[in-house]
Amino acid sequence: MNGKQVSKATLQRLPSYLTYLRTVPYRENISSAAIAGELGLGEIQVRKDLASVSGCGRPKTGYRTDKLIADLEEFLGYKNIDNAVVVGCGRLGMAILDYNGFSEYGMNIEAGFDADEDKVGVSQTGKEILPTEKLEEYCGKYDIKIGILCVPPECAFQACRMMVDAGIKAILNFAPVCPSAPEGIIVKNVNIAAQLAQLANSMANREYSEI
Repeated sequence: MNGKQVSKATLQRLPSYLTYLRTVPYRENISSAAIAGELGLGEIQVRKDLASVSGCGRPKTGYRTDKLIADLEEFLGYKNIDNAVVVGCGRLGMAILDYNGFSEYGMNIEAGFDADEDKVGVSQTGKEILPTEKLEEYCGKYDIKIGILCVPPECAFQACRMMVDAGIKAILNFAPVCPSAPEGIIVKNVNIAAQLAQLANSMANREYSEI
């Protein structure tokens, strides 16, 4: 990511803009109204977000689509490939390890690690799955700074400490607990169950309000 400063909320929306722009049929220009309508956002919000990372917007003509995509990719660092590892190779960890779409977003999942010796070997796509005691050695050798945590809740705190000791600086945590980390370590918690519960609650409240 470049040196421009944006709010956390804006930063969370930027990948959605890029994903949408990559999927629309090619057009030379696209308007903020079109983007806002497709993503369910306010047009003013879209203009503010995009103005913080790109100067290609023009009144009446909108944005040059190719330039806007390039500006978003540059800002988000998608042209700079970062290597990452998965710790915890259960079903979710294996799905992440073998997913081949991360490269489009500047991420390469190099290997997986698990404490279960029965899981050590190679994944379906040929990626190494190593014992967790090899984590520090591997991360040091290949300069891995990003880790994806997919372990059961009772293992999360120990696994997080192992990742920090291995030199990992940013952790995407899918465990249903939120392990603490030393200052300077970025931890992003993703609780899928909680997100699903929020969706169900939102649906229920909407249906109730429509009665």
